[in-house]
Amino acid sequence: MDGLHGILRRVPIWLVYVAGMAPAVWLFFQALQGSLGVDPVKALEHRYGELALQLFVATLAISPLRRLAGLNLLRFRRSIGLLSFFYVACHLLVWLVLDVQLVGQILGDIAKRPYITIGMVALVLMLPLALTSNNRSVRRLGPKWRQLHRLTYPAGVLGAIHYVMVAKGFQVEPLVYLAVIVTLLVLRTGSWRLRFA
Repeated sequence: MDGLHGILRRVPIWLVYVAGMAPAVWLFFQALQGSLGVDPVKALEHRYGELALQLFVATLAISPLRRLAGLNLLRFRRSIGLLSFFYVACHLLVWLVLDVQLVGQILGDIAKRPYITIGMVALVLMLPLALTSNNRSVRRLGPKWRQLHRLTYPAGVLGAIHYVMVAKGFQVEPLVYLAVIVTLLVLRTGSWRLRFA
């Protein structure tokens, strides 16, 4: 484990951002090439949303991994969290610009379709987290910074519920994401702690 920690300490943060954003570029290129199926816009929208959830899960898993497995990835948490927001933004932009396009229809969908309303609420909750994920904000807000970033919890649950509602019919995968996010939130907040003899 010490050897792994040594390797992780040498990984530059900028490399995490580059590696994290690379799938966005590749997926967009595939969509342009028509390699994402019969409806590339919907496929691109779905892939971006799923990557946002996967990165969100990775962010939530960092604290439990340190506590339960001794794996310290804390220096990457902020960058992974920002990458999650990046894919949420990509997901939203594909829906706004490539899918719906009409302003009136966008506003109508937000108001009338519960899964879109929930997704937009999750986005609004994540926005201040992304805007304050920098050292200056941490210093300026002090203890209030941690309180503000507890918005992570409802944002993650709402994002997972959005995915469950978007899925057509009964699908296990969205429910797994929801269950994993809820479990990680419980572990992260310390509401339930595993104790070993």
